[in-house]
Amino acid sequence: MNYINVFKALSDITRLRLLYVLVSAKNELCICEIMDVIGIKPYHASRCMKELKNAGLVTERKDGRFVFYKVDNKNGSFTANLYRLLASLPSSEFREDIERMKKRIALRKNGKVIVTMKGCKC
Repeated sequence: MNYINVFKALSDITRLRLLYVLVSAKNELCICEIMDVIGIKPYHASRCMKELKNAGLVTERKDGRFVFYKVDNKNGSFTANLYRLLASLPSSEFREDIERMKKRIALRKNGKVIVTMKGCKC
């Protein structure tokens, strides 16, 4: 793991918000859910997730046309401590993102994404 890439990835507020939401979700999120929660366009979401993936912070799983992301727990104590640090940040900074994430997950039926975002390739 390249630690410089990790900290570079987290130096952007959008990527920090994305990772905070994924850590808080404790579950994988579809890229369309991520776009909706953070309020960003498909290109920006994909670019941010690619940076987080390249830094070793998230993993990607494809299920048909859906692309899901979750935090990567395979990188040992460093990332575990990093995720704990993120979870300890003041929740007031991310309250709206977390509320939108909970509402977005509630739209799933039987755990499956049924509502996609305009512009999403899901």
